[in-house]
Amino acid sequence: MSLVSGPGRAGGTASDQNLHTLKHVAYIKNLDTRKDELEYWLTEHLRLNGVYWGLTALHLLGHPDALSRDETIDFVVSCQRDNGGFGAAPGHDAHMLYTVSAVQILATVDAVDELEKRGRGGKEKVGAFIASLQNREDGSFTGDQWGETDTRFLYGALNALSLLGLLDLVDVPKAVTYVQSCENFDGGYGICPGAESHAGQVFTCVGALTIAGRLDLVNKDRLGAWLSERQIDYGGFNGRPEKLVDACYTWWVGSALAMIDRLHWIDGKKLATFVLQCQDPEAGGFADRPGNMVDVYHTHFGIAGLSLLGFEGLQEVDPVYCMPKSVTARCLGK
Repeated sequence: MSLVSGPGRAGGTASDQNLHTLKHVAYIKNLDTRKDELEYWLTEHLRLNGVYWGLTALHLLGHPDALSRDETIDFVVSCQRDNGGFGAAPGHDAHMLYTVSAVQILATVDAVDELEKRGRGGKEKVGAFIASLQNREDGSFTGDQWGETDTRFLYGALNALSLLGLLDLVDVPKAVTYVQSCENFDGGYGICPGAESHAGQVFTCVGALTIAGRLDLVNKDRLGAWLSERQIDYGGFNGRPEKLVDACYTWWVGSALAMIDRLHWIDGKKLATFVLQCQDPEAGGFADRPGNMVDVYHTHFGIAGLSLLGFEGLQEVDPVYCMPKSVTARCLGK
């Protein structure tokens, strides 16, 4: 199963404010049928992430059964390694990012218990792999055994462990302290202490603090101001000052604003107009910006961003987990 490659070019217009739902559903469903193309094999390192992006987009579009549940579960389980973690595809080394996607997929289709049923060690083995990647000295997390540290990995660990009900396996207070050390004078957060603020890292850090119940540590007005400044004249967001606009930042910026209750600080109507211009109204899918080629990554985050804005016809997304809110409510008992 691969939900990564695919054709198409964004060609929406400012006057077209319709979401071409069925086109996007068809685009996602067809992504796994292009195994004769080079791009399919060049994107093998994104295979499991691609399933998460496509599956989540389909749920938000109101078509949760568009992909085979059994085939989805079979593929995810085939990516698990002996250490409990998951790789990008069968035979790939385990990594935090793919493990998080695996947990999110299984949680979405209500199949976490399949790991135990199929003799894969259950959720506890997955939790043990994630917990093994925490640096106990400073609370940070590495992505794998090779030791790269990134606030994405910290957020991913808290995301997956909370969905599994195993957050007590790691030192959450130390993780919180590490996130605090990544805060900058402008209110944003970087990939590690001292790194420049970036909207993607802001999402991971604010998301981690939200899961840990420590949003009180965020200077919401200062951060809200920095995030609001990411919106440029024609509606879309960039990830940092002086960079190009990109549809995926509809999510990274918008979700962080939602978590700190500042989403009303931006022009949601102009943002939605920009995102809709990034869709291909004929073949389906979303691109990073109007006129570019579509892909499942931007399709997922474009749709998630529109859901965040309350766009009509979409299921509600959880701004902390980037999953359908109905799924996280079931997993977290809310």
